[in-house]
Amino acid sequence: MGLSRSPRPPPLVILLLVLSLWLPLGAGNSLPSENRLVNSCTQARKQCEANPACKAAYQHLLSCASGLSKPLPFEEPAVPADCLEAAEQLRNSSLVSCRCHRRMKHQAACLDIYWTVHPARSLGDYDLDVSPYEDTVTIKPWKMNLSKLSMLKPGFLYSDLCLKFAMLCTLNDKCDRLRKAYGEACSGIRCQRHLCLAQLRAFFEKAAEPHAQGLLLCPCAPEDAGCGERRRNTIGPSCALPSVAPNCLDLRSFCRADPLCRSRLMDFQTHCHPMDILGTCATEQSRCLRAYLGLIGTAMTPNFISKVNTTVALSCTCRGSGNLQDECEQLERSFSQNPCLMEAIAAKMRFHRQLFSQDWADSTFSVVQQQNLW
Repeated sequence: MGLSRSPRPPPLVILLLVLSLWLPLGAGNSLPSENRLVNSCTQARKQCEANPACKAAYQHLLSCASGLSKPLPFEEPAVPADCLEAAEQLRNSSLVSCRCHRRMKHQAACLDIYWTVHPARSLGDYDLDVSPYEDTVTIKPWKMNLSKLSMLKPGFLYSDLCLKFAMLCTLNDKCDRLRKAYGEACSGIRCQRHLCLAQLRAFFEKAAEPHAQGLLLCPCAPEDAGCGERRRNTIGPSCALPSVAPNCLDLRSFCRADPLCRSRLMDFQTHCHPMDILGTCATEQSRCLRAYLGLIGTAMTPNFISKVNTTVALSCTCRGSGNLQDECEQLERSFSQNPCLMEAIAAKMRFHRQLFSQDWADSTFSVVQQQNLW
């Protein structure tokens, strides 16, 4: 007796079933609090202050941090011996292993503590495998009402994916508000770059990651220059990027002088670092992407170099680098020819294209994405 076959599910059901296997269900979309971190630097400092010896060593490091002189671009950094000794005294303290989170409240205060405890790193003595940020697993629902997109002109749903993601942002109150804020700050011939960068940081820190990543990493057909230009203009490059390209090593030194920029650069070096000539990456693609987006709104803001491909680069040059030309070009290549970053961007764009590969104009559903998987 033959078994009857069950009806074949429609494409949408198939994809949702696949997503349910990939992405465990969960909830919660609030900013990480100090208590949710395994070892927050602010909590570690409170513990340290309860111990007289630890408190004395930390207070000495505070005076070191205020007295350290930032090196010139091509000078070797130096940390006084007594400061290094004070840092050594904290070796058994929870401060040594404390971390921050890029979306936590009071992030600046947390990072100040981290760099106070690590004075050598604050001046450029970097370990590629150490980031000031702790990667916590967060699960956030992304509700998409694609039926509203049908209000747009015919053919929209099947062409420009960057316009789709822009509309999805517009339909989300928080994303729309944050996007308008940086749009206003980054427009106009007299825009103030520092305000533009601050609003860009606010968007990529506070907007839901699926919205922020969809807006910036939307896939375009190779022949669709208009889509590529919209993607490239997402961050308001005419205001966010320097009008005259500085030397890349100067730009890095300027970044290292700022605790936030220094932290984001360290995070990028940690998670987007190819470990060998084969391009083996240090961590998962999702962490590399998160670190990459974390640089947007800092002095080291990268962007797509053209409207016809997805190569990204810093807005700087290696002219005038002298005998540090090789080091400068290596810094350039860590963005423009970084296999870990390039594949992470390509994979995310493939995922975004897959989301819209079906005709879902009449569908309303929720995609729940575990952030350390994509």
